[in-house]
Amino acid sequence: MDSLNRMAVELVDEALDFVDELNLAAYELDSGATVVDFGVDADGGIEAGLLLAEIQTAGLATLQTGMGRVDGSPTPHVELTTDHPGVALLGSQKAGWELETEHFSGLGSGPARALVGEEREFQALGYYDEFDLTVLCVESATLPDDEVVAEVAERANVNEQAVYLPTTALGSTAGSVTAAARAAELAVFRLFELGYDPELIESAAGSAPVAPVSYDETEAMGRTNDALAYGGEVHLTVAEDFDRFDEVPSSAADEFGRPFAEVFADADYDFYEIDESVFAPAAVTVDVLDGPTYALGETREDLLAASFDYQ
Repeated sequence: MDSLNRMAVELVDEALDFVDELNLAAYELDSGATVVDFGVDADGGIEAGLLLAEIQTAGLATLQTGMGRVDGSPTPHVELTTDHPGVALLGSQKAGWELETEHFSGLGSGPARALVGEEREFQALGYYDEFDLTVLCVESATLPDDEVVAEVAERANVNEQAVYLPTTALGSTAGSVTAAARAAELAVFRLFELGYDPELIESAAGSAPVAPVSYDETEAMGRTNDALAYGGEVHLTVAEDFDRFDEVPSSAADEFGRPFAEVFADADYDFYEIDESVFAPAAVTVDVLDGPTYALGETREDLLAASFDYQ
């Protein structure tokens, strides 16, 4: 497979070519690194969010929006499909890096992680990238600075001017879109955590509603996680049967039925105190090639409508 970072850099170049049309902003820092604002100070939008999700998956997924309904109300949904679910979703899209410096806090996803390959997913996939440029997509309410660039460049073993940081706040349109694009990723990650070989997952398709934007990042976190846990729908095609498929959807979690905002508050706003089973799509169909097909979980549009504050 070609370099994930090379494919992602080509998509970042596309964003830079259409900054005005996508309502983005681009900055070259003193280090020479490039920051592309998809939704911190820039307005961004749905199309910007789709391109950012494509960058996060290094171009190995097809993304589009479609109109659906939440409790009877028309609501845009994001749809993602990929025939490379292991590498695209676990090896690239997953938000696997915590970025913490003296002046910055955020989450990193994207193919820069594959240059380091220190997470267990890369051992299971047997994929490690090599490239002299790198892309790390950053989720933060503030734009990254040269301290962040230095950390990314050191970890990825590239020059600082070779670092590209597409960035959005979760509380933005692009943030809501990229969050909705994670339904399939959550299902694949749950399977991996349950002990299923990600190389046996042949294809993945996911859909989730785009949560209404809140500029309060805590409220945005609640809405976007509810969009997945109560509105996310995923179809997986896999090569082998497994006796724990029923543990993949969010309905398997003890917290199912509670708004994420409540779960987060009970955990003192610490993600690491929340059981991983909470981070899962609502409904999952698993099609075993030349075997059974499992229909698991359920959506809860009533909970979504309450979370989205539909009147």
